[in-house]
Amino acid sequence: MLYRKGDDKDLESLLPTKRYALIFLRRNYLQRLFKNYRGGGVSIKRRSRTDIAVDILRVAMNGAKKTHIVYEVNLNFNIAQKYLEMLKEKELIRHENGLFITTDKGKVFQEMAKELKL
Repeated sequence: MLYRKGDDKDLESLLPTKRYALIFLRRNYLQRLFKNYRGGGVSIKRRSRTDIAVDILRVAMNGAKKTHIVYEVNLNFNIAQKYLEMLKEKELIRHENGLFITTDKGKVFQEMAKELKL
């Protein structure tokens, strides 16, 4: 919905200058444009822990540094660290020479998770 002249009654008398009028109109237009986003009209799909773990294992399949994993999986560095520690504890991933590499057990887990997701 675009702003049309006359939508606000005598806007120039309400605002002291044309500059303020422009700022007001832009803000008003943006508020109308993004109303659905603030009102909860758009749902955000969140990834499950399993989805994140599978994504990490996928990126680390041929070996990857932590920074590469963070960017490819789109994670916060601290959250990625927690997931990597959990995956190492469960022996799904190993850390060698600065690279994280998916283990055979991790590959099996990845395949099982893919099948369950279908």
